[in-house]
Amino acid sequence: MMTIKEIRKRLDGGDISCRELTEAFLDAAKRDNPALNAYIRITEEEALRAADAADARRAKGEALSPLDGVPFILKDNINTKGITTTCASKMLANYVPIFDAFIWEKLRDSGAIMLGKGNMDEFAMGSTGETSYFGATSNPHNLDHVAGGSSSGPAAAVAGGLAVFGIGSDTGGSVRIPASFCGLVGLKPTYGAISRRGVIAYGSSLDQIGPIAVCAEDAALVFDAMCEKDPGDMTSVGSEPVTPKLTGSVAGKKIGMAREFFEVMSPPVREAIERAVKLFEKMGATIVPLEFPMLRYTLSTYYIIACAEAASNLGRFDGLRYGYRAESAADLDDFICRTRTEGFGKEVRRRILLGTYVLSAGYYDAYYNKAQLLRRAIKNEFSEMFKKCDLLLGPTVATTALQKGSGLTPVEMYQTDICTSSVNLAGLPAMSVPCGFDEKGLPIGLQLVGPHFGESEILSAALAFERETAGEFLKSSGMGVKL
Repeated sequence: MMTIKEIRKRLDGGDISCRELTEAFLDAAKRDNPALNAYIRITEEEALRAADAADARRAKGEALSPLDGVPFILKDNINTKGITTTCASKMLANYVPIFDAFIWEKLRDSGAIMLGKGNMDEFAMGSTGETSYFGATSNPHNLDHVAGGSSSGPAAAVAGGLAVFGIGSDTGGSVRIPASFCGLVGLKPTYGAISRRGVIAYGSSLDQIGPIAVCAEDAALVFDAMCEKDPGDMTSVGSEPVTPKLTGSVAGKKIGMAREFFEVMSPPVREAIERAVKLFEKMGATIVPLEFPMLRYTLSTYYIIACAEAASNLGRFDGLRYGYRAESAADLDDFICRTRTEGFGKEVRRRILLGTYVLSAGYYDAYYNKAQLLRRAIKNEFSEMFKKCDLLLGPTVATTALQKGSGLTPVEMYQTDICTSSVNLAGLPAMSVPCGFDEKGLPIGLQLVGPHFGESEILSAALAFERETAGEFLKSSGMGVKL
C-alpha cells in the first residue's frame, strides 16, 4: 500500500509516468480481482485516457492538485456518465447514467484516475459485503473473511494494493466498518459537507460520501477535493479544506469515552482500544469518562428511519422507466410486483417491507414518529457529551472481520452497526483508524467522533496516533501493485 504523498513524489520526480503507474495498477487489478472481487467493473480505457492527460499536464508544467495522477476506486452507487452504475443489484445491472455525480466531477477535475467501480452490498444495504448481486468481496488480509460493508470493494481494493484510495458511502457505518475490517482509515464527514447529488440514495437523511485511505493525511486530501458546496444539492453546505488545519497533536485535548461502547466489545478489540487510550494519554490528552444511555435505542431508531427512507427512495425502481424489467406479467400490478421481486435481493426486499410497514397508516405514529423523536434525543445527548470533551473515542466495530458465510441472522448483522449508526443519526463526522490486530492477524479499528464540522479535530488526532505508532498497524496484504 502506497500513500498519495508517496505516489505524487514518484510522479513529480519523473521516476514513473502516470500512464505507467496506471497500467501497473490495472494489471494488478486484473490479476488479483478474481480473488478479492473488489471491482465490479474495471474502466481501463477511461483510466488510460485520464493518465495520458495527467502526463501532458506535467509535461507542460501546469499547477497540479494533490490528487493529480493518483489512481482510485469509486463505489458503484455513484453515477458515472456513460459507465455502468449498478448498485451491485440485478435491478440496475445494465443501468448507464446520463449524468455524473458531483463528487465524481470534482475528483475528475482534480486529475485523479478512476480505475473502476467498486463492489458493495446491494443498494448499500449490509455490513459484510455479502449481499452484492455480483458476489461477496473478500478481505485481503484473509480471503476467508469478509471485507465489511457496504463499501466492501473500495476497502478491499485499497487494502489489497489495487488502488491508492477509495470513495464509499456511509449510511450507518458503511465507510468505517470496511475500513476497520481491512486495516484502513475511513472518514465519514459531517452530513452536508459533501454533496450527495448523483449518489443513488439509500437513506437520504443519513447518507454521506467519504474516503477510504491508507492514512489520515490521505483521507484529508481526498476530503478537500470533494467538500465544495453544491448548488444542485439542497442539503449541501460544503466545508473548508482540512489539510491546512491538521496539527498532528492531541496535547491538551479532552477525549470522551462513553462507558456503553465498551460493554459490547470482544476481548481483542477491548485490549486494542485500551492500549490506544493509554497512547493518547501519553501524548497529552485527558480522558473524560462519559455515559451514553441512548445507545441502547440507536439500532432500533436507525433501522426504522433507514428502512422508511429506503422504501421511499427505492419506490422508483418499478421497471417502467429504467432498470430490470420482468419478462411476462398478467397486468400492470403483476408486472411491477414481478419486477421488484426478481430485481431486488433478499435483504433489499426485507428493508423495503420493513420501511413500508413503519410508514403505513396504522403504525406511522407508533414507529416512525417515535423514531424521529428518539433521533432528536440522541442528537441532544451527543451535544451534551461535546460540552465536556473535544472528541469521542471508542471501537468502530465490536469484533474483527467475520468469516464469510457465517450465517448471521438479519438482527445479528444489524448489530454490527451498534457503534457507528448513532453518528449518522446525529449527522456528525467520524472516522476509523487502525489500532491493532486479533489473534488471527485481522485488523481492529478505533473510532474517533467529532462535533459538527470537526473533521480537522478527528483527523489531527488520527494523525497524532499514526505518528506515535509509526505505522505499526499498517499491514500489507502482500497483494496488489509492486512499484
